[in-house]
Amino acid sequence: MHDRQEYISQIVVTAEQMRDIEGRIFAAKMPVAALMEKVAGLIACRIQEIIPSHPVIKSRVGILVGPGHNGGDALVVARELHFRGYEVSIYSAFSKLKELTSQHLQYAQSLGIPCFQECTQLSDCDFFIDGLFGFGLERAIADPIASTINQINNWHKPIISIDLPSGLHTDTGEVLGTAIRATHTFCLGLWKLGFLQDQALEYIGKAELIDFDIPLADVQAVLGNTPQIKQITKATALSTLPLPRPSVTYKYKEGHLLLICGSRRYAGGAILTALGARASGVGMLSIAVPESLKQLLVSHLPEALIVGCPETETKAIAHLQLPEKTDLSSFSAIACGPGLTLDATSIVEQVINSDRSLVLDADGLNILAQLGTIPTLQKRQAATVLTPHTGEFQRLFPNIAEPKQDRVKAVRSAADQTGSVVLLKGARTAISNPEGLIWINPESTPALARGGSGDVLTGLLGGLLAQAATKQIAVEDIVATAAWWHSQAAILAAQERTELGVDAFTLTQYLMRVVSN
Repeated sequence: MHDRQEYISQIVVTAEQMRDIEGRIFAAKMPVAALMEKVAGLIACRIQEIIPSHPVIKSRVGILVGPGHNGGDALVVARELHFRGYEVSIYSAFSKLKELTSQHLQYAQSLGIPCFQECTQLSDCDFFIDGLFGFGLERAIADPIASTINQINNWHKPIISIDLPSGLHTDTGEVLGTAIRATHTFCLGLWKLGFLQDQALEYIGKAELIDFDIPLADVQAVLGNTPQIKQITKATALSTLPLPRPSVTYKYKEGHLLLICGSRRYAGGAILTALGARASGVGMLSIAVPESLKQLLVSHLPEALIVGCPETETKAIAHLQLPEKTDLSSFSAIACGPGLTLDATSIVEQVINSDRSLVLDADGLNILAQLGTIPTLQKRQAATVLTPHTGEFQRLFPNIAEPKQDRVKAVRSAADQTGSVVLLKGARTAISNPEGLIWINPESTPALARGGSGDVLTGLLGGLLAQAATKQIAVEDIVATAAWWHSQAAILAAQERTELGVDAFTLTQYLMRVVSN
């Protein structure tokens, strides 16, 4: 059972894939009515746990009924809540309902549950169940339903949506005209892609998966043995960490990372990147910085090898000056970019031409965009990881549609163009490898919207890549682990310090607490 739950919790589907999976279930003669009863029963039980009904002062619930089976689900929930002592009212303004939905409405009315065609008559409800539209909505919602949704939103009452807040596109999370602003959403069966798009998050509220026992054979028949879109879970993230270490090992066997970062203007970026790398547990850490920053870095990271490099007039790195008998191939991995400034163009060209696994971030990405040599990344002999935020992404890939509209499509296209693993930062960070396999980080916190947070991720990711250099672990899996670890540290810090108390330096102090819990 645990293995099933772990597998199901990772899977993310599009509307078309969900239709195909359900089609297989119904083709195997599962009665639609029986499945509706099962799903709605599970939902009703969860609602009773979230909003219990008082034995004397009954909770008043408004049921918003659409024309399809999402409306039928809502009506079964209405019936069950009615039997359990809730004061139920139904809003149904559609003249044509699917047959099963219509039958449930007739039965609800036979029980004495009032049904209205105007939502104003539900204004005194304590909370609402949204069963207007399920997954697969494609057209913009028009009046009078649009006005009804806006009016209900304006009442600022708790709203529990069934499967997806009505009005959201299942795949992109786009608002189709208007949409329910849910406080809770029960996603049915499998996670829909829209739940993991940034633009949908303010409408979804607290999301929860209702597993109604879809046969795994049906899921695999539609998605294949390797689903193309997956959520990062704690179990998958921890499985790629280089823990436990073997009893007999040494520092270079646990990876040697070269960080190339920092300038006079952005000295803090070098420190934060290095502290992120330290937390990764990498065996050996070398940090190339402008000569004038060397003593500053030594004071913060006495265990690291600090390489002072010749400087430009603006105190950026002019060129790498590595220790004697050392070149870029001496390292397990390289992470380059935070705090460099655009004056370090030759450095970025040099690391791109190396044969080491490479993470490019911040000014490393900005220089790459200026060079216009993005297609040459395809020729690199080792793995390349690009970690842009939305602005950097648009500078790198001006030919790709606005990433905020469909993050998954955008990051997949970027990975294909570059032959790289691309991590697109956001509230739901999306990662793609060149073959189009997507990882999405389902949890984060606005606490990460602070300067320097990305530098910490670069160091952490670089350290993990260096440690994995001799292990058979897919690069995208390592990147997914870094994204999860980074966000979980921020979530933990925000719980203890509030979101305003999680500066980037504090974030580095919480990284080890995530994997030690």
